[in-house]
Amino acid sequence: MSDLLPQQAPLRITQAPGTVSRTALERLDHLLVLLPHTPDAAAWRRVPEGARLQRELQRLGPGDEAPPLRSRLGTGSGVTVVRAPKPVAAGSTAFQQLKCAGEFLREALGAQPRHLGLLVTGFAAAAEESWLRALVLAAGAAAFRLPEYRRRPAPQPRLARLSLLGHGAGLDLTRTQVEIEAGNLVRWLTALPPNRLTATSYRELIGELSEHHDWSMRFLDAAALRRLGAGAFLAVAQGNASADAGIVHLAWRPRGRRRPDLALVGKGIIFDTGGTNLKPFRAMLDMHQDMCGSAVALALLLAITRLKLPLAVDCWLAITENRIGPQAYKPRDVVTAADGTTIEVIHTDAEGRMALADTLVLAAREKPGLVVDFATLTGQCINALTDRYSGVFTNREALADLLVAAGRTSGERVWSFPMDEDFDEELKSTVADVVQCSVESEGDHILAARFLQRFVPATTPWIHVDLAAAARKKGLGQVPAGPTGFGVRLVLALLMDQAAALARCTGSAAHGD
Repeated sequence: MSDLLPQQAPLRITQAPGTVSRTALERLDHLLVLLPHTPDAAAWRRVPEGARLQRELQRLGPGDEAPPLRSRLGTGSGVTVVRAPKPVAAGSTAFQQLKCAGEFLREALGAQPRHLGLLVTGFAAAAEESWLRALVLAAGAAAFRLPEYRRRPAPQPRLARLSLLGHGAGLDLTRTQVEIEAGNLVRWLTALPPNRLTATSYRELIGELSEHHDWSMRFLDAAALRRLGAGAFLAVAQGNASADAGIVHLAWRPRGRRRPDLALVGKGIIFDTGGTNLKPFRAMLDMHQDMCGSAVALALLLAITRLKLPLAVDCWLAITENRIGPQAYKPRDVVTAADGTTIEVIHTDAEGRMALADTLVLAAREKPGLVVDFATLTGQCINALTDRYSGVFTNREALADLLVAAGRTSGERVWSFPMDEDFDEELKSTVADVVQCSVESEGDHILAARFLQRFVPATTPWIHVDLAAAARKKGLGQVPAGPTGFGVRLVLALLMDQAAALARCTGSAAHGD
């Protein structure tokens, strides 16, 4: 496989239900024990050397003041004992649980184990399973190493194996492990330096993935896009130093159907200078991450394939840079999109909506049951939500509620913004069908969504995800600092956990039941 794809072995996960044996403990480097906030005597009895550990924990402080306990077992392995937070009236949210799981894992990983055991006990069966899955997700994120290029990298002990001990029946972790793999792929691709992940190398690694997973692939280069009249995408690409930009179309047809149930569309701006309206230094520093939307779409296709969901899926990736140069597009240029819409350019740093406009037109021509696009599109969405949430927009009001619910259950929280028609007043042009963006910046995340909606037929259900939470310096939920992989678990929750309601909203088979 390409050296631009992660080469590290996945976290090995084993399960040993029932009573925790001494043999199982002897194989561990460290054991993480999670108990309820107020564990009863029965819970402590299920913990190896529980009576002693209970006394040690009590000596650290009374009640809520007691910090996590770090100790050693008679087998020689280390042990960390933590307690879940107090339950609230409405129950802990998925995000709160994932955040706690990440904190608990970091506490245990301070001992630098290669083989970590997890023991969750004292909870009702459903809560125990939920905590175990949260801890596995946290371990999968923590064990993954993002790309680095030091000549002599500092040795870093890496968690290689995870053992789930003491729970009831073995858990089916198929979905959880796929979510880890897909989320880490997004994090990896988003972190790659821009001179490593070029339009050419990106296309090559996508080609390798398509061969490995039996996806069909075609690449629409500049010549093909000119024939299709995709002037909005080409306007962004025309300032690039290399003529390697284009739109990748991947297709997965598990049942041989031609019409896609679902189209995933991703913004793949592999580096964004802002173009003629050049970004300042700090705003440009992390613009290699502006391709995150395409990584989310690609990883979702991978997850759907791995999980064998009964969905015919298209994936459209708009891959280009937005560079400054003699041929770069300019404010007040008028270009024509693939559907014939004329666009007056206002600001060249609003390039994402230009690249997506033509990509959405092409995706919609295949008549999918649902279109979902992903983009690190607007600073205004971050201003509105911070980088803890992402914004969602849709042309079906009922889908907005489903998206918020999917965000709540997955822990990838989203907020739905208004899409009223009167916002279009800010996008009127005196010389073209529409302006690319408003001269003013107020509500640009909403105006960007209104602009994109023009390129999706009203008969096609459509969702736009503005990835304000694509990266966070302090980490997000169970994911450590840096790229978060946000979007994969959100949409899987929509497709799988909200399947019946999604089918009613879209009138299509875009669901995984």
